[in-house]
Amino acid sequence: MAACIDTSRAEPKQTGEPDRSNSDHHGCMYVEYCRPSFCDLVYCVPVCQNHQKPKLVAEGDGGGDIWLTMVGEAKIDVEQEPILTSYYYNSILSHKSLESSLASHLSSKLGSSILPSTTLVDLFAGVLAEDGEIIEAVKKDLEAARDRDPACLSYVHCFLNFKGFLACQAHRIAHKLWSQGRKTLALLIQNRVSKVFDVDIHPGVKIGRGILLDHGTGVVIGETSVIGDDVSILHNVTLGGTGKESGDRHPKIGDGVLIGAGACVLGNVKIGDGARIGAGSVVLRAVPPRTTAIGNPARLIGGKENPIKLDKFPSFTMDHTSHILEWSDYVI
Repeated sequence: MAACIDTSRAEPKQTGEPDRSNSDHHGCMYVEYCRPSFCDLVYCVPVCQNHQKPKLVAEGDGGGDIWLTMVGEAKIDVEQEPILTSYYYNSILSHKSLESSLASHLSSKLGSSILPSTTLVDLFAGVLAEDGEIIEAVKKDLEAARDRDPACLSYVHCFLNFKGFLACQAHRIAHKLWSQGRKTLALLIQNRVSKVFDVDIHPGVKIGRGILLDHGTGVVIGETSVIGDDVSILHNVTLGGTGKESGDRHPKIGDGVLIGAGACVLGNVKIGDGARIGAGSVVLRAVPPRTTAIGNPARLIGGKENPIKLDKFPSFTMDHTSHILEWSDYVI
């Protein structure tokens, strides 16, 4: 356990002895930021070794302040894993707001010799300060990961480690730059996101709130795509065009849509609110709301004339298989 050193009682430093003032500072810093009594927080479940999702709520806040919850989660993580002290301090605990923390974390991930993290952090912080709607969307994305992904231990776990989440937030910043006419810079950020996170979203894409890019790996989304609110997209999904045509040429995804792993939606087609696209499907035509499309080429479950309607938004249930179990006689 790190501890502050009482310099008045320490042995005098000998000539040639390395200066330990730096390490003492970090030790004190650890105590200050990572060993509080949590007087302003109420811990709702005991800390357990298997890292079940901890829940922290601020007294009188009703659990609505995600940043406050993230700080509490970070402190608990450092209690359990002191080796993470420096990482958590630099990423979370040294910051006063979600905006500051996000700008710092994204810049550390995306920085390169061409565009250093010191340059990116100022750029990202400026965009986030200018457009408050981005942070509101970030919070909704954090909630989406926490609610829909059973592998998500906490908000801070998603914030630090989920590359689908990080790629989406970097895209939000790039899209803002794109809409301001700073297209060269936006495309450079897209390139870095594609290289670092393996998620390729054109900065022209319009994305709503409450987005879950589960795993994220291999996701490709074309320039004129539009994605609504509360959408869940799994890995290796493509929202693409069908040829060399220009103009409005990419899919429009409604609210509450679930797109399974490896699915391709091609062309300027509309996927209705609450629709579900099965894994590995290739969708070339519009899909009505609250229906399920599967196969290559995709067909509607129940048929085009009377498709089976879903009673819940599949992006929330994350149900990928009930449509198979209900109608298929396939057995292994």
